Amino acid sequence: MNLNRRYLFIFSILILFAVYLLIHYAIIMIKNELPPARYQGRTLVERGAILDRNGRFLAISIRFADVSIWRPSITNIDELSTEIAPLLDMTPSEIKNRIEASESNFLFLKRQIDDAAARRLSALINEKKIRGVMIQPIVGRLYPEKTLASQVVGFVGDDNRGLEGIEFAFNNILDGVDNEDSETHRGSQVFLTIDVYVQHILEQIAARTMTETRAEAVMLLAMDPRTGDILGSASLPNYDLNNIRASTEISRMNRPVIWAYEPGSTFKVFSMASLMDSGVINANSRFACNGSYERVTNRGERILINCLGAHGNVTVRDIIIHSCNAGAAHASDFINNSNFYHLLNDYGFGSRTGAGSPGETAGYFVHSGLWSERSKPTLAIGQEIAVSAYQMLQAASAIANDGVLVPPRIVSKIVSADGRTTTEWENGENRRILKAETARAMRTYMVDTASRIGTAWRAAVDDMSLAVKTGTAQIIDPETKRYSQTDFIASCIALLPAESPSLVLYIAIVKPQGEIYGGRIAAPAIREAAESLIDYLGIPRGRNPQMTHPPTVSVPSGRLPVVQGQVPDYTGLAKRVLLPLLLRDDITVEIRGDGWVTRQSPPPGTPLEEGMTIILELE
Repeated sequence: MNLNRRYLFIFSILILFAVYLLIHYAIIMIKNELPPARYQGRTLVERGAILDRNGRFLAISIRFADVSIWRPSITNIDELSTEIAPLLDMTPSEIKNRIEASESNFLFLKRQIDDAAARRLSALINEKKIRGVMIQPIVGRLYPEKTLASQVVGFVGDDNRGLEGIEFAFNNILDGVDNEDSETHRGSQVFLTIDVYVQHILEQIAARTMTETRAEAVMLLAMDPRTGDILGSASLPNYDLNNIRASTEISRMNRPVIWAYEPGSTFKVFSMASLMDSGVINANSRFACNGSYERVTNRGERILINCLGAHGNVTVRDIIIHSCNAGAAHASDFINNSNFYHLLNDYGFGSRTGAGSPGETAGYFVHSGLWSERSKPTLAIGQEIAVSAYQMLQAASAIANDGVLVPPRIVSKIVSADGRTTTEWENGENRRILKAETARAMRTYMVDTASRIGTAWRAAVDDMSLAVKTGTAQIIDPETKRYSQTDFIASCIALLPAESPSLVLYIAIVKPQGEIYGGRIAAPAIREAAESLIDYLGIPRGRNPQMTHPPTVSVPSGRLPVVQGQVPDYTGLAKRVLLPLLLRDDITVEIRGDGWVTRQSPPPGTPLEEGMTIILELE
């Protein structure tokens, strides 16, 4: 009995305590004692920036604020709406209607207002003693170059964590999770190997090519074979990183990394170099081409590989120049399966390059133990193997570097938030896979391919020797499991200058309509890319101009002026100061170039109209 009374006493105490808590919080709610909001600038972790090789911003963090309402604390809705409307770019009636229409006491009034507007609003709330308005500081992401290299850079979700691209692959580094210096509250910066100017040129050329050929997609890449640095990686269609919701799964696909396809005749460069390097054939070896390669296996299976013409007795040089399928197939008969597999595997086919982008494919290249009697001749012409564009760049580096393969990389270095520590991003070790004389011989054959007698003559550039190979590959129809009669991939690869390459260019045009041959639609795009990049990259040639720059520059400073009624004067403002303008919904702002504003259109003082475009040119 005594025990029951003790339990009853303890239970009564708990009941009384619970009632006390309920009454206490009820009084708080009745008296509206929720404190007015303050923009306190609480400590936020600032995600590190993603930059190109020259320090141009591709992704940066910007401070925003969410503005919310707690209805029980509001004393006068009309007065509140009138006071805060100008600072939120809203009308008083718009604010009032949203508050009154809400079924909850708590509602978000406006999300992601810029930091300056949030501070002005906080000052107004404190000055006017406005109750019921809360300001929550947040950090968001801005992509100044919008669509440029969008699949490479990737994007973050609503929680500011990386979901795709470099944002995803290096999330912990950018987020500061791996940052030992917790006092900085900032993540490290990731520098890419990409050059914004190179990327812009490649995307322009890819866009024109895609329009002219009515292709489903276009990949156009540039790499320095000496370092493996990918200078540009264009993949169209692409999307605006600042407007993820308008993107599609196809536009977000980083094709050069994750998509595997049969390379076609561009692969002959690697298959023929392997055969020559093994010693089973040499520069003087001859192979018959009467328009096709035909052989009946021991099992009675007929193997037939057609050629575009009857080239007669051909050498390896002729096979490359005329893209002779029959000659390449005959050459493969001189090597056994195991050796051929290992020689091609040395290029990295069948393995990920590890360049730094997430979701990379290993392609498709089965072990020689699983080959059929058809495998060798079809592999020799770039079929029965699936590669990525990055693998093609990697393989090309061995031809460019006199036999030394250099793995590609998309990330250059990681710089700590305080700028004191720099970590170079390494991707595998360089390794010799060919004799130097084999690689040099192949480059001479590719130079002849870019002459008038070769398939790649449309890629030729004045005053510069290019080592080029074109290709046209069939695509497997997913329904019939056979090669499509209408879908092809036209491609072209170029090393320049041929004598000592410092640039590799590669293009793949997916499912072009009308003309399909790489020599006709891919080679011209390579020539255009080469013409645009040779001078910029300082590759010597007869008419290469030399540019000089002053040793110092004057760096103006300033703050972003308020946009009210008239177009402000932006002259002298730095690019980073201007970036919040890209988030405005009422006007469109185009920022061209890097540095500081030297010209703008329309001029300062022009009446501001909703939907107008303001162009800011920087130098």
